[in-house]
Amino acid sequence: MEKKVGTNKKRKRLRNLLLTVALIFVTVCIYCIYQYKNGLSEASNGKYKDDQKTFDEFQGTEPQFGEANILLIGSDSRGEEHARSDTLMIAHYNQNTRSMKVASIMRDMYVDIPGHGKQKINAAFAFGGPELVRKTIKENLDVDINYYAIVDFEGFSKIVDIVAPNGIKVDIPYEMSYGLGMTLHPGKQTLHGDKLLGYVRFRHDRLSDFGRVERQLEVVSKVKEQAVSVHNLVNLPKILGVADPYIDTNVDTRTILSIGKGLIAGKSKKMESIRIPVQDSYVDETVDVGAVLKIDFEKNKQVLKDFLVSTEDESNNSQ
Repeated sequence: MEKKVGTNKKRKRLRNLLLTVALIFVTVCIYCIYQYKNGLSEASNGKYKDDQKTFDEFQGTEPQFGEANILLIGSDSRGEEHARSDTLMIAHYNQNTRSMKVASIMRDMYVDIPGHGKQKINAAFAFGGPELVRKTIKENLDVDINYYAIVDFEGFSKIVDIVAPNGIKVDIPYEMSYGLGMTLHPGKQTLHGDKLLGYVRFRHDRLSDFGRVERQLEVVSKVKEQAVSVHNLVNLPKILGVADPYIDTNVDTRTILSIGKGLIAGKSKKMESIRIPVQDSYVDETVDVGAVLKIDFEKNKQVLKDFLVSTEDESNNSQ
């Protein structure tokens, strides 16, 4: 009799535990759906809201050894059907070290675009979307790309304002206004939304596109620092909802969550960055497509390969 009573108690405790777990799971699901829809309602009509695929199928390779290269493309079509990429980066995520690196590709690099001859690299996106950009990077820089994410600049300010609600601190060296539709005054200050977008897009200074790339890498690093917080992990469904209409990507939600949790776990790691072409590896020239950067491909291939490959020290430090 006592054995039967004990068995019944164990069964009851197990049943209660399973019911509790099920209740928590349902609550989390409801919360995630609510947050996602809440974010979606704040996003208005982004370019990719209806999930219409207008590009060729992306043929990226499968990630190997817990490392993935994600092609990041900043697009500002302004109504154009086939716009050039305004920003081009390769984000490298290492699952083992829980670290991220970013390589920014200068948009005026003079390269061979498969099927289109010699062009600026930013023309690849207009000619054939992310798949042609992937092929172009593989052919010219010998880097395999696994995923892509196209970000429409209209949604940049909305996404950043949720990820970094307290803004991003910057030090503006001089007045920025030409081509922005606003004036950013010099000095240390905190920027939000559209002003932060203006800061990373301004290119009419003595450094031209080089200064713009430096500012973009600066802001990406600072946004990453704020993004890897428990606060943003909790708000991730809302962030995904806000971002959805402005981003076209083949990165599935499970992978996004995995990368997000990994970055939060390794949040003390500083994000490394590099610009391609590197210093003293290019010359400015004017050709039939305008002002371009003719680069030393072998030198930049090696530098980029060394940058993206995780070192033994990095792997040991993560353990």
